[in-house]
Amino acid sequence: MSFGSFVLMLHSHLPYYRKHGMWPSGEENLYECMAETYLPLLVALNELKDEGIQAKITLGLTPILVEQLADSEIHQGFIEYLSFRKSEAKRDCERYPNPKVPHSQHLAFLADWYVNYYQTLLDQFESYGRNIIRGFKDLEDAGCIEITTSGATHGFSPLLGTDESVQAQFKTGVEAHKRHFGKAPKGVWLPECAYRPEEEQVLPDGKTVVRPSIDAFLYNNDLQYFFTEYHAIEGGVSSGTRRSIGIYGNIQYLPLPPRPATGLTTYEAYWMRHYPVAVMGRNDRASFQVWSAAHGYPGDGLYREFHKKDDKSGLHYWRLTSKECDLGDKMLYDPVLAFDQTATNSDHFANLVYHQLKDYQQATGEHGLVMVSFDTELFGHWWFEGVKWLKEVIRKLHQSQGVDVQTSSQYLKAHPPQAAIELPESTWGQGGHYWVWQNHHTEWMWPIIHSAEFKMRDVVQAYPDETDPLKLRTLNQALRELLLLESSDWPFLVTTFQAKDYAVERFNEHTERFWQLVDMLESGVIQEEQLALFEYEDNPFPAISYKWFSVNEAALVPLAGAST
Repeated sequence: MSFGSFVLMLHSHLPYYRKHGMWPSGEENLYECMAETYLPLLVALNELKDEGIQAKITLGLTPILVEQLADSEIHQGFIEYLSFRKSEAKRDCERYPNPKVPHSQHLAFLADWYVNYYQTLLDQFESYGRNIIRGFKDLEDAGCIEITTSGATHGFSPLLGTDESVQAQFKTGVEAHKRHFGKAPKGVWLPECAYRPEEEQVLPDGKTVVRPSIDAFLYNNDLQYFFTEYHAIEGGVSSGTRRSIGIYGNIQYLPLPPRPATGLTTYEAYWMRHYPVAVMGRNDRASFQVWSAAHGYPGDGLYREFHKKDDKSGLHYWRLTSKECDLGDKMLYDPVLAFDQTATNSDHFANLVYHQLKDYQQATGEHGLVMVSFDTELFGHWWFEGVKWLKEVIRKLHQSQGVDVQTSSQYLKAHPPQAAIELPESTWGQGGHYWVWQNHHTEWMWPIIHSAEFKMRDVVQAYPDETDPLKLRTLNQALRELLLLESSDWPFLVTTFQAKDYAVERFNEHTERFWQLVDMLESGVIQEEQLALFEYEDNPFPAISYKWFSVNEAALVPLAGAST
């Protein structure tokens, strides 16, 4: 007998790093996540497949991440990165054991362990033809996973100044998904889970307009479902625990003003009231066990310490030890003990999900839903042992007699929503609101974005059907630069102070490139060499059309009774 369904949503995203620096911010960030998260996850899902287990997870891959993971120059750079890390581990093998260094025998063991670790990654990457994206596509084609899309560059949709920008973000995302995976996506991850209901806005010229709700754009792009935070459905107060691991731990917590409890739960999916688009809410109780720095599994003292590295090789030789322990007092890491600990933590999580669904079924008589959503990069990158934990959770829940493990589309097909709702303004950021992206640190950025958006609207109207090849390239590149400028990563990194200077530099660079391209068009003098440089360094979405920066107003009108 099945008590309910478990849906695991992994949201994978990094900003556009290609050709924009290496370290401490730049391509190396991408290579780290490829080595520690994306490639290990691909391997783990295929190992489950070989066991006869179709994982049935929903894997979100943002279009801008997909473009980078499919890039041949990134493939070569990743090989060079892994080879370099392996060489650093080999040098440490020569440094240890050293009688002058405490515990040097164990350090020697760890250095040798890392040599084998990086060699294994090199072998695995070659075995997948150096193409992680094709590997995930093969898994989807085999029925093991469902891949969803997102806004093209993870633009923060509610704060974009024009409907054309929101449309271009999702339109570009859908078209890129089709190109890489050979089919249209059914689901979408709203960047930062940022949702805006229909609202009136006053434009810079003083005019008042009605801005459509975000789900209007999803419906307009044939997207069937999305995800939201628990408080957007349940009401009450955001717990503020959503992302307390990794760079999110530095964000100030400003809670949402209390909202009246709605009486709704995340144990079922809902239709949006005005458009036939479904929404699922994150189960806070189950997610808390992973996200909470104080109480979540990644805080176990046996797991690898992310923040302490060897001062010569940069390798991680220490474990968390305890939450109160200073970096200087960390104990040495033991990978055997650490990876064994995932068995205990995965047992606890699988039992938690089982009993949540069983209790809900016994209390209501209904088939319940536990949907959990996480940043994919938490597993492996921030929590080194996390991919193994995921693999064990998936295996154990598949073996459970009371839980249906399903992709999002499978769940919605088997259990269509029975009620329609309206969502409030919300995100999955700290506090549940827009503050992380719109605050006193970032308020200077939004007028710049809006100015470029309004200019892009004028440009598109001035060139309704351009056929000149050079002008067409310039128009398309202008849209690329605008999409890159709109990335939510830049205000986010400014707010967290983790890579503020890098984010400001990137934001200003894409702004300058956008306006240079506009100047070329308006002056009639297109500098082809400069254009070619921009096309080479900022090359995502090769099939992009500047005409995607447009919107059919009639398509965004609410559909009366659409979801009843």
